[in-house]
Amino acid sequence: MFRATQISRRSLVFLFALLAAVGIAAEAEVEQKPNVVILFTDDQGTLDVNCYGSTDLKTPNLDKLAASGIRFTQAYAHVVCCPSRAALLTGRHPQRGGINHWTQGDRHGSDQSNSNMAATEITLGERLNSAGYQTAYFGKWHLGAKLGHGPLDQGFENYFGHLSGFIDNYRHYFLHGRGYHDLYDGKVEIFRPEQYYPDMLIEKVVDYIETEREQPFFVTVAFNLPHYPEQPIGKYKDAYPDMAMPRQSYARVISSVDDHIGRVLDALERTGKRTNTIVVMMSDNGHSTENSQGIRVSDHTSGYPAGHYYLANGGGGNTGKWIGHKGQFLEGGIRVPAMISFPGKIPAGETRDQIITVMDWFPTILDLCDIQTTADEPRIDGRSLISVIEKKTANSPHQVLHFAWANGWAVRKGEWKLIRSKGSSNATTLRRLSDDQPEAKDYSGEHPSLVAELTALHQAWQNDVQPN
Repeated sequence: MFRATQISRRSLVFLFALLAAVGIAAEAEVEQKPNVVILFTDDQGTLDVNCYGSTDLKTPNLDKLAASGIRFTQAYAHVVCCPSRAALLTGRHPQRGGINHWTQGDRHGSDQSNSNMAATEITLGERLNSAGYQTAYFGKWHLGAKLGHGPLDQGFENYFGHLSGFIDNYRHYFLHGRGYHDLYDGKVEIFRPEQYYPDMLIEKVVDYIETEREQPFFVTVAFNLPHYPEQPIGKYKDAYPDMAMPRQSYARVISSVDDHIGRVLDALERTGKRTNTIVVMMSDNGHSTENSQGIRVSDHTSGYPAGHYYLANGGGGNTGKWIGHKGQFLEGGIRVPAMISFPGKIPAGETRDQIITVMDWFPTILDLCDIQTTADEPRIDGRSLISVIEKKTANSPHQVLHFAWANGWAVRKGEWKLIRSKGSSNATTLRRLSDDQPEAKDYSGEHPSLVAELTALHQAWQNDVQPN
């Protein structure tokens, strides 16, 4: 009797230990969150990837990324860089954080701008960091250069990049006006003259990915390409010899950024982290058509002479049937390439035609990482794309879209878009997306009641998004 009881007790002890071990292992498995990488290209136009129909371009890495996940055909960013970046990182309309004008770019204050995204905005970096993620931001910030408003102040533990809208890739100066130097490692300004910035950037990203760590990581890579100055990597310096300008110059930097995206993806594969990493790719706005005589002063801080050209050659992007470009509320200015990949967890090689926005990545990533939100968090304007990702026939999460920049704005409802262009008079134009030549005709005179309806929608939205 005593012996049987002894055996029974030993068995129970063993059983409890086994159950505890299984529980700990299961808990560890549950707590193993996916890594997150956002690839944010700069001025990459509506159809400027091979898999979007631009078969004159070499974009093997973006094509491979699309094949491993979902490609979106109605993805909306914003008209220019600053509001897109605010919307991406906060999941909110940029006006809520005070972003409706160009932000301060020079930390030393030479650009005469005092606009910075409100430090009270909660970024995706802050949300993921508070959930146990290690966080890093590489590349273009453009949400304000003032101390207290940079990446390291908004939830990112590591930063390497530039704070302004763009820099020369060799001298690392912002080139508009008299220019200023703009390259930082953390909060320290660094000087690396003649080192090619995109390569430095990707080397930092690859080193970060290859570092072994116990915690999951969140990395945002905000490229300086294909934004001007159109300075390609050596591999593509003489590419596309038979292509006409300005497409040729633009194509070279498109393929350059594709090559660097490939280096990021290769690092994930090489380290065995790819299958547990969510990769999101999107552009911040349509292709640029900016053009001028270039540097206009003889004492430019970069050392470049007056007349040095650095802009976009009038534009080389492909919008297909859509019209418009960066800086406009027409489709070519705001509809951009976008894709998401999470091997084995979401469908692969599929497209989605539902309307999505750059704000949607914030709640979507939180859902995919199983991070819960609380009632006291700031209001999010983006919508989770989980149902759209899972089902091709799911309803679009957006029935109405709103955009605003300076004194210009647009509102889209269904096939109609009402636009007041930046810098224009109070006149608005009514465009239709379903025409054979979308948005080419102004219907405002034919549909005054629709103009009134969309104007009222805009006014209500504008009142709602004013900063508190």
